Amino acid sequence: MNRRLKKFILIVLNVILTIYLLMAITSFNNPKETHPICSEVKINIEDETTNGFLSKDEVKNILEKNRLYPDKKKMINVNPRDIEDCLKASPFVNTAQCYKTGDGKVFIGITQRLPIVRIKNQRGDDYYLDDHGGIMPNSKYTSDLIIATGNINAWYAKNYLVYLAIELMNDDFWKNQIVQINILPDLGVELVPRVGEHVVYIGQLPYANDKIKRKELIKEFIRNKTERLEMFYKYGLNKAGWNKYYYINIEFDNQIICKKKVHDKII
Repeated sequence: MNRRLKKFILIVLNVILTIYLLMAITSFNNPKETHPICSEVKINIEDETTNGFLSKDEVKNILEKNRLYPDKKKMINVNPRDIEDCLKASPFVNTAQCYKTGDGKVFIGITQRLPIVRIKNQRGDDYYLDDHGGIMPNSKYTSDLIIATGNINAWYAKNYLVYLAIELMNDDFWKNQIVQINILPDLGVELVPRVGEHVVYIGQLPYANDKIKRKELIKEFIRNKTERLEMFYKYGLNKAGWNKYYYINIEFDNQIICKKKVHDKII
């Protein structure tokens, strides 16, 4: 009899413990919402001042259009995952995180995609390229970016031009000195500087099927060209004059070919 009683008590205790654990897990995953109505929405855009594609008001508008803005909604009806998925669908959003608290607050955090170059090709296309080669639509974005023109299709932009732009934007001097990249019909590359009335021709970007190898080749290529050009600026143009030449060709490693103006005439 005692053994049966002990067994019964043990079973009851196991049942009680199981119920307690289930309630504890449920409570942890769904914190008690002491405020049934959302009283505050906090939106943080990590790089709002540097990228500038999205503002807090625009994030609010996106959510309102999709009937997901949580303010004054019942907290039980606020779904953080739906809010995240909605914001991630924006072409300007890199990451989106959302969570709610038990005191009626909803927090939304966003990072934006980083534009590195603006494309305005010969067909009239106008868009941005981010640092991963992703295409971003034209917008009100006004920050200084290098503009790429000429013979540029989407494939070339995502597979070649992006690595050229990254190298230029990663260097403070060239980021400020180069204002335009022009791609010629044969895919030769021209750089238009901010200072000096000349165009710099660097040749075609190195070709490679493998993405990683292509990135490394272009990185080495651009660093070699910009180092040579910087030396020429320092020891050549500083003495000869920044407006003496209208075209500087640094395609070949062992020479720099310059075409100069004479009395404002090109020769």
